[in-house]
Amino acid sequence: MSDISNLKPGESYRVIKEFTDYDGNLHKVRERWIFVKIDYLPYHSGLSLNVIENGESITYRFQDEPDQQQLLLERFMNYVAA
Repeated sequence: MSDISNLKPGESYRVIKEFTDYDGNLHKVRERWIFVKIDYLPYHSGLSLNVIENGESITYRFQDEPDQQQLLLERFMNYVAA
């Protein structure tokens, strides 16, 4: 099971180690958002991280595949803190 599943709905998180999502967006240290939910799309192991950032609903996409963001998702709590 991926570490990202440990996020709690309604909890505020900040990035403590920068990372890049599937779309190439760089998430820098100090970025903050409120976790809403995760949607898993079995097609190509897609995962959508739904958050509220600066009062706006945003979706960040990841791909849970070895050549994509699988390792990041497995260790996601090393990249964010409540």
